[in-house]
Amino acid sequence: MQYVRMNTSAEPSRGADLRAKSKGPLSGLKVIEFAGIGPAPFACMLLADLGADVVTIARPTYRSAGPKDVVGRGRTLLIADLKDEIQKRMVLELAGYADVAVEGFRPGVMERLGLGPEKLLTQNKRLVYARMTGWGQTGPLAHSAGHDLNYIAITGALAAIGTEKTGPIPPLNLVGDYGGGSLYLVVGILAAVRESERNGLGQVVDASIVDGVNHLMSNAMGRSARGTFEEESYTNLLDGSHPYYRCFKTADNQFIAIGAIEPQFFAELCQRINLPIELWNAQHDKSRWDLLSKSLEEIFTSKTRAEWIEILERTDACFAPVLSLSEATRHHHNVQREGFIIIDGVVQPAPAPRFSRTPGRVKNSAPIEAAAFESVLSSWRS
Repeated sequence: MQYVRMNTSAEPSRGADLRAKSKGPLSGLKVIEFAGIGPAPFACMLLADLGADVVTIARPTYRSAGPKDVVGRGRTLLIADLKDEIQKRMVLELAGYADVAVEGFRPGVMERLGLGPEKLLTQNKRLVYARMTGWGQTGPLAHSAGHDLNYIAITGALAAIGTEKTGPIPPLNLVGDYGGGSLYLVVGILAAVRESERNGLGQVVDASIVDGVNHLMSNAMGRSARGTFEEESYTNLLDGSHPYYRCFKTADNQFIAIGAIEPQFFAELCQRINLPIELWNAQHDKSRWDLLSKSLEEIFTSKTRAEWIEILERTDACFAPVLSLSEATRHHHNVQREGFIIIDGVVQPAPAPRFSRTPGRVKNSAPIEAAAFESVLSSWRS
């Protein structure tokens, strides 16, 4: 299987000369990241992938996982004890040249270190100070500990995922940390940078996972207002309760995903899998869903996943095999689109989204060795 190979000294081996020389659409954007965990590092990975110059300020106890730290890629690493006044002044000096500062700690932590937004914005009035938390900077839970699962629990998202038998099922950390957190943080940063470019003034971006996931629930809330969304789990269109939008087991104990919502797509599915013709009009007849589900289950368990791929892939039956992570990196669609790259021997996602003229690229694996403050300051001053 072929992947695009990258290393710390070479550009991606793809595209025309103009694209190969691209530094990404965010080239020139200077970002300070105060090292932490959760959604802030992923947001900074995305900024770095798109060309931003991201400098991570880490504690002296920081230990890098190197190339295996995929989320830490594309940075320059600086080590600083933020409780040491001399080292803190060096960080403040660097912040004077930054466009963005990103931190993901509980409210008040950066203020106690003397590196809060009031301090940094006084020094650099155009700075975008981006704060990433679970609960937000204010509110009765703002100072409480929590993780992805806790944050999505109060948004209605977690309650809508699962069945009566399973109860709520945690959707990895995709909905909270990365969906409602990282991506909204990046949107906030880019919007604030755009506004700062117009009037020369920065501001604080208060990005919280709860706010982001609440916003992601817009479709569900719209359906609720129209009376087409039930608050009971496993009863709605997109939660696996409908027989034409769910996963089915195959003969080899693998799974396939069927998403034939539109009538024409359901009709094609019926035809291609030889569903009994008397069930072709049962798609929206709930009184026959048990019979439809049983028939679909019997049909799909009659063949292997590979056999169903041969029958249904590249059709309008809205089909896909359910792949493991390692299988996903080898799927022919992902391979053809060069969706995964190899950096220093580690397979990982390619930068996204894609740009026709200024594509993103990964500058380097997560650094193991720290750079010198003086060299970073020199490059940012120029």
